[in-house]
Amino acid sequence: MTARSDKSDARLRDLALLRRVRDRIDRDYAQPLDVEALARGANLSAGHLSREFRAAFGESPYSYLMTRRIERAMTLLRRGDMSVTEVCFAVGCSSLGTFSTRFSELVGMSPSVYRRRAARDGEGIPNCLAKQVMRPIRKREPTSSDARIS
Repeated sequence: MTARSDKSDARLRDLALLRRVRDRIDRDYAQPLDVEALARGANLSAGHLSREFRAAFGESPYSYLMTRRIERAMTLLRRGDMSVTEVCFAVGCSSLGTFSTRFSELVGMSPSVYRRRAARDGEGIPNCLAKQVMRPIRKREPTSSDARIS
C-alpha cells in the first residue's frame, strides 16, 4: 500500500464515522445529546468531532442537532394538538427560551406564530408535501460572490 492509499482509506473511515454520528443525531435527536456525548460515542475529542463534522457536512454537530429538532418541532406544531412548551420538551430541548430563539432564527418566526400560520397555510396539503414545503432554510452569511450579484 502507498501512503496515498493509506490516507484515502483513513479519510473514508473518518467519513463513515461521521455519518454514524449524523445518523445518531437523526435517530436520537429527542434524547439529551451534546457534542461531548457524541464525541465520546465516536471515541473522539469534542473539538476534533466538531471540526471534522463541519468540514464534512458544512455545519457543526450542535447546529445539525438543533436543525433536526426544529424540523420535528415544525411537524408537531403543524399537527396543532400540542402546546409550544410540550413540543419544546418532546423534541429534546430543555429550555423553552433557547428553543424559541433557535426556532425563530431558523424559521423566521416564533413557534406560536408558526403554529397559527401553519394551521391556516397547511390546510389541504398532505403531510409528506408539507414537510418539504415548510422545511426551515438555514440563513447563511453572504459571500463575496453574493455581493457582486446583487
